[in-house]
Amino acid sequence: MEKILACLLVALVAVAYGAPPDPRGIIINLEEGELCLNSAQCKSKCCHHDSVLSLARCMPKASENSECSPKHLLGVYYKCPCERGLTCEVDRTIVGTITNTDFGICHDVGRSKQ
Repeated sequence: MEKILACLLVALVAVAYGAPPDPRGIIINLEEGELCLNSAQCKSKCCHHDSVLSLARCMPKASENSECSPKHLLGVYYKCPCERGLTCEVDRTIVGTITNTDFGICHDVGRSKQ
């Protein structure tokens, strides 16, 4: 039995190395609209779902003056985090952090100080 499992493992590795590399990937570098389990899988770094029961999909990050969520450890958002250079201004609460409902608005901090 162990020899059969070893042979299957060797065959699987040979097939994996023999296939041409796909830069998009199956598990990481997912495009917008593809199903995801965590934001680390998405090119945009935002795995978004509408409700707890809905499927999560890769979505673009929130632009200026759009609703946003601050970064969470869970990696799945109801509102995507802000694009690079923007800050999600939100009043964080413990309940909001646990339930993932602490939404805010994306602002350019550098522009608001001027």
